[in-house]
Amino acid sequence: MFIFRSVVGKLWMTIIGLVAVVLIILGLFLFKYIDTSFPREHEQEQSLSRLAGEIAKEAYRHVGTESDTKEAYVNSMNELLVAQETGMALVDRNEVDTSMPISFGGTKIGILDDIMHQSDLQVVFATGKAVSKSFGEYFAVVVPLKNTQDETIGAIVVYQSKKSVEDTQLYVKKLFALVSFIGFLLTTFFAFFLITRITRPLVQLKQAAVDITQGEYGIRVAPLTSDEIGELANTFNHMGERLEQTVKALNHETENLSSVLRSMADAVISFDAVGNVVFTNPQGEVLLEEWRAIQWGDEEEEDKQVPEPLLQLFEDVAQATKQITTKLHVQNGVWSVTMAPLYSQEAVRGAVAVLRDVTEEHRLDKLRKDFVANVSHELRTPLSMLQGYSEALLDDIAGTPEERQELAQVIHDESLRMGRLVRDLLDLARMEAGHMEMSFRETDLDGLLKRVYRKFSVLCKERGIRLNADFRVPNANLGNADEDRLEQVLTNLMDNAIRHTSSGAEITLRTFTVMAKGIRCIQIDLEDQGEGIPPGDLPYIFERFYKADKARTRGTTGTGIGLAIVKNIVEAHQGMIQVKSALGKGTTFSIVLPYGEQA
Repeated sequence: MFIFRSVVGKLWMTIIGLVAVVLIILGLFLFKYIDTSFPREHEQEQSLSRLAGEIAKEAYRHVGTESDTKEAYVNSMNELLVAQETGMALVDRNEVDTSMPISFGGTKIGILDDIMHQSDLQVVFATGKAVSKSFGEYFAVVVPLKNTQDETIGAIVVYQSKKSVEDTQLYVKKLFALVSFIGFLLTTFFAFFLITRITRPLVQLKQAAVDITQGEYGIRVAPLTSDEIGELANTFNHMGERLEQTVKALNHETENLSSVLRSMADAVISFDAVGNVVFTNPQGEVLLEEWRAIQWGDEEEEDKQVPEPLLQLFEDVAQATKQITTKLHVQNGVWSVTMAPLYSQEAVRGAVAVLRDVTEEHRLDKLRKDFVANVSHELRTPLSMLQGYSEALLDDIAGTPEERQELAQVIHDESLRMGRLVRDLLDLARMEAGHMEMSFRETDLDGLLKRVYRKFSVLCKERGIRLNADFRVPNANLGNADEDRLEQVLTNLMDNAIRHTSSGAEITLRTFTVMAKGIRCIQIDLEDQGEGIPPGDLPYIFERFYKADKARTRGTTGTGIGLAIVKNIVEAHQGMIQVKSALGKGTTFSIVLPYGEQA
């Protein structure tokens, strides 16, 4: 029942039950006392017989007297006995009249024959012994009247109402029942009132606790009393204040931590003990989505599980229970990963991983190493040749002037080669530092292209390569350009195209106009039919110190900085350079330079 689910109902029913049990026990004892202490029927008979005997001791003197005297005596005795709800009648043996009236408290209740028949009187006269008889609501006793000679001369009839005893018992019982019922009602009312007063603060405390669980930490309870419940309310308010302060501090720390995690460039991912993802910052979420989009061969892998690249590391951390730092190669990216276990009471409850994209650093480190190796190689070869040929000249190994001339020519060529290398390095350093010197003026682009074409035509012919020119923009002029730097760009690209194109193939130098970002531009395409550039190298060929696969090159290799210089020069002219390539089919470099006013 609902009433037993509340403290008010439980206390109320407990008090009511206790009062009811007490009243029932008291009632049982009281009824037992009434039943045992109040006179019963046989006790009433004995008491009435004794009373009749006492009356009979004096009443014999009035037997045989005048009727007025006898009647006066009977009336006076009835007046005395009425207080005990008792009446009497005096019968003369010689004048037995069963029709004589009998009264009770001055009220006639019948005749003598109603309570005692003449036969009963004859028995008393004959035996001299008392006779008792119950009739209706009355009880009667007849005792003989004897004179001094012990002769029966009459009889005394004493009668008493049974209701005097029964009514007393019933009245007492009814009174007790009424008092018990009133007491029960009063107890119930005051118990409910008192319990409600006691539990009202508890109900307020309960509602306040519910409000706190819903996030309303500012709820307070007004102490209504100064007793234990009031102290409980004060303690609750103090607890609420401390809880509010603690929650604010936790929220503040959480916000700070969230802000730090959101602002971190590194990805942070937290896992539980079974490998489910518990928390990620935005960078970590992006990384997880990227890795989940990769087919790892496990179609049933759940989104919340440790991603495949981190699975082995997670197992190692869980087994070794210590921090592990390593690098992961995922497709074209390189990630520096630090994973540490999370503890809960000395038990590992998960792990947290911090991932940093070090693809650029890894690539630059590789470029640095390759550059050092390439530069060392490029410098070592000419230096070795310079040293060897100069020693030959010093040792006078060359016997003829032609041989000495040839050795000197080699020394000269290698010195020029070293000069070009040093010049390229200096140019790149100036460009990266923003100190590249440019001489902008009106430039005859058409003349420049034709000059470059003629310069490389002979070299292409010697190598069996057909060089084509397709200039679709006649008399092309650039209003603001550095002619020498543009020639350096075209020379570098032509040199690369010739070195990577086999004999019998073609190289085409082409120009035409295009629209780029609303501006009329001229596009210069240098298309070869060489070996092409691997797709993995295309995004990086314009980076400094980067060299594509050396297996593509024939003869002398470059240093990997020529295309970086080309890109810097083109961008200094507000242009852009792009490349398209397919292995085995060739490569096309496209230079787009502003050629007209904004459209």
